[in-house]
Amino acid sequence: MRQAVRILDVPTPGQGLHEITAEVAAWVGEQEMTTGLLTLFCRHTSASLVIQENADPAVRADLQDWVAQVAPESRNWRHQDEGPDDLPAHLRSVLTGVQLSIPLIGRRLALGTWQGIYLFEHRKRPHRREVALHLLGA
Repeated sequence: MRQAVRILDVPTPGQGLHEITAEVAAWVGEQEMTTGLLTLFCRHTSASLVIQENADPAVRADLQDWVAQVAPESRNWRHQDEGPDDLPAHLRSVLTGVQLSIPLIGRRLALGTWQGIYLFEHRKRPHRREVALHLLGA
């Protein structure tokens, strides 16, 4: 068994789903492992990780609309240290999660045909996000 780690730097222009599949898959390929498990971990409380359809951009727009309805901006939230989108960003992160596990089979991530890996930025302003990658395999 071998393992490899990397911190992936992801600049975001603001709210939305930002695909990182290509960067993650390229790094996994460089590790030259055939079988294993990739864990991705978002090192933030106001952004998250999701695996979602990468074909129709309407899916991403609908997901953004849905999280905005479930965790709306409001001046009534107690936690607003960084503005009205602060606490909703934390709630949206709780809903969508900060960790993913993806099997590595035959030197490739076992993603389905229409699946992509996304960093889901929940804040309005640009950020630099970090995603920890850990690959365990052979």
